[in-house]
Amino acid sequence: MHRILQSSLTAILLVFSFSAYAQQGSIKGKIITADGDPAAYVTVGLKERATVSTTNTKGEYTFQKVRSGTYTIRVSAIGLRAAEKTVTVTEGQTSYLDFTLSESSDQLKEVVVSGNKKKYKIDAPSSSLRLDGPLLEAPQNIQVITSATLADQQITSMSDGVIRNVSGLTRLEHWGDIYTRVNTRGARAAAFRNGINLTSDWGPLTEDMSFVDHIEFVKGPSGFMMSNGEPSGIYNVVTKKPTGKDFNGEASFTLGSYDMYRSTLDLDGKLSQSGKLLYRLNLMGQSKNSHRAYEYNDRYSIAPVISYQIDDQTLVTAEYNYQHVKLSDLGSAYVFAPDGYATLPRDFTMSEPGIEPNIAKEHSLFLNMQHQLNADWKFTAQLAYIDYSQISSDIWPSSVAANGDIIRDLYNFDAALKYKFGQAFLNGRATTGSVNHRILVGLDLGSKERYYDWGQAAPLDNDTKPFNIYHPVYGAPVNGIPQFDRSKSLYLRGANNQVNQSYTGLYLQDELGFLENKIRLTLAGRYTFVQQSEYGTVTEDKKFTPRVGLSVSVDNQTAVYALYDQTFIPQIGTLRSGEQPKPVTGNNIEFGIKKDWFDGRWNTTLAAYRILKNNELSPDPTSTPAAPFSLQLGQSRTKGIEFDLRGEIFTGLNLVANYALTDSRISKETEVYGEIIPVGTKITGYAKHNANAWLSYKLQQGALKGTGISGGFSYQADRSTWSWGGAGTQEMPSYFKLDGGIFWEKDKLRLTANVFNILDKYLYSGASYGDYYYWQTEAPRNYRLSITYKF
Repeated sequence: MHRILQSSLTAILLVFSFSAYAQQGSIKGKIITADGDPAAYVTVGLKERATVSTTNTKGEYTFQKVRSGTYTIRVSAIGLRAAEKTVTVTEGQTSYLDFTLSESSDQLKEVVVSGNKKKYKIDAPSSSLRLDGPLLEAPQNIQVITSATLADQQITSMSDGVIRNVSGLTRLEHWGDIYTRVNTRGARAAAFRNGINLTSDWGPLTEDMSFVDHIEFVKGPSGFMMSNGEPSGIYNVVTKKPTGKDFNGEASFTLGSYDMYRSTLDLDGKLSQSGKLLYRLNLMGQSKNSHRAYEYNDRYSIAPVISYQIDDQTLVTAEYNYQHVKLSDLGSAYVFAPDGYATLPRDFTMSEPGIEPNIAKEHSLFLNMQHQLNADWKFTAQLAYIDYSQISSDIWPSSVAANGDIIRDLYNFDAALKYKFGQAFLNGRATTGSVNHRILVGLDLGSKERYYDWGQAAPLDNDTKPFNIYHPVYGAPVNGIPQFDRSKSLYLRGANNQVNQSYTGLYLQDELGFLENKIRLTLAGRYTFVQQSEYGTVTEDKKFTPRVGLSVSVDNQTAVYALYDQTFIPQIGTLRSGEQPKPVTGNNIEFGIKKDWFDGRWNTTLAAYRILKNNELSPDPTSTPAAPFSLQLGQSRTKGIEFDLRGEIFTGLNLVANYALTDSRISKETEVYGEIIPVGTKITGYAKHNANAWLSYKLQQGALKGTGISGGFSYQADRSTWSWGGAGTQEMPSYFKLDGGIFWEKDKLRLTANVFNILDKYLYSGASYGDYYYWQTEAPRNYRLSITYKF
């Protein structure tokens, strides 16, 4: 099979290599400012083809493989006076068109900084998403959260308010700010970082925003990412890279409620005068407590990046991220009660002082090489290594009585994860007759090795002296705080709880462009081979999954699309029957319309979809930390509508707004423990109605120039719970949260102050657990104050 794939890939590349040199013209030019300096990082658009480019540091731009005819070139940036010129392309020749902007070099720098740093909208995906073309043309709902959005909302980690910025996202509160689990379209979104699938049973460790540039959310199956991913979608965290500037830096300090102290430093510059050797260094330190007693989360991170431009065609980037977290026991946020949700104070805790701190460490290394073969073909290769370790404990009740008496057990929960990845993919453009081709060919290899030890537990309380939730006493559990036996290495202790997975994925995609690329037909397929070992059982799976997409440009700023995609995901989980979980199979049908408004200042996306998913795993409500079982469902069907708006509505006013209608239910009967889960039963972990908005407005003139206000809300209605509940149990109420603040910026200084949960509502999420309920509360009204200086 591998020889056949290799031969097929070679033949395909040869065909497109020959066709790439079909006789067509190209357009090149240089853009300078009024004082003669090159205009770097300015957007250049070829209107008739609805494609865009960006000038390099020399102010140069290029459009390759342009058919003969007359075209309009438009130069623009937010805050820049746009310029347009026409150019005629002759077959087999290069046409040159230069621009001189009316702005000076200093004015342009202000425009680029303010435009790029404050925009809530990005027009093109990162290279790690592998797509070669503007987001407007992609036949899929892809939303990007920019660094400006993250800064304005004072988001500090992946699990800290990110989800309000994309339609239909919910987060299952699970062990606080250590893991991130985002749900979209009725199921968990696979977690990617720089194009690498880091999804594990509970992880990955939530990324700190200090080293994050932006976050890409891809709705629906993501075959072009090659790695195994949920049919509901993925999110891809893109880390900061060197920008090529001589020297650029930013320092920030944040104070907040519950003893939050945070500082970050971002340095970006050149290590050589030629500019071939660049660096980026991000440092962060944070100490933070909680509205619950005995709960804390202290962390720091170090993220250096070095890139080297070997020659005009080859760029190598090496990146290392280290995150260190010290926090309270993982179950400290859980609350249990027999008589319903929210029956205890928001600051109630089942934790105890004196429990040893939990420690989590993550080392990640990325090595990336990009080589421009010629004007039309680009080769990218990437290696990645992740080393994660966790020494921790978790409180969970062994019993909850009707009078509020609880016997609390303290479990150990130790983990060691070692991931290795290799990727290689080729992006290219070619022409056959009147048809343009955008080619993507990729190979993806991965190995995930995981060890767990949750086999030790000891009760803090007993029947003679239980812990009573209505009359809690802290500091003196009758059995004391247990000391777990960690004299042996985790690799020995976790030998019987070892989970390994290795996979190979081969992907081929051709986007065929018709009528000057106004109609784009995507034909693609992925072959996946997976071998995994779980608790001593070894299985192998392989499958071919197709992908078909159609995108049509109605005009230069409007595109409609349709998509059919399949998914295949081998699953890791523990069933009470002892059987190996079956792989997830499914498909997605999606239709949508995308539109840029007012020269691309802001964008809207409206999408409708239906996902069929077979063999989905769901949390087993009878499980415990020592026995984390799952249920395997027969088939589920999720359908919905999504709307997203983001960008600058007019000068100074930026807006992110979204709404999603989601309905996810069992579509084939499933038998669980002898009982039938009927068709129509709601799947866990989503909200039927989900609406969010965030608005920011800055005064552009007058005595208060640079002063602004911002604010937003999050609303969820008809929420399903974390896991399956019993018949007749309570439903969770609707959720509404209001946040807002003020800011002031002048030159290189910015002050930001936000208040969260302004209405001081009792906010929570949770589930029924048989004879009792459990939930996690969010913080009451709280604030953050940040000062940022750029140099």
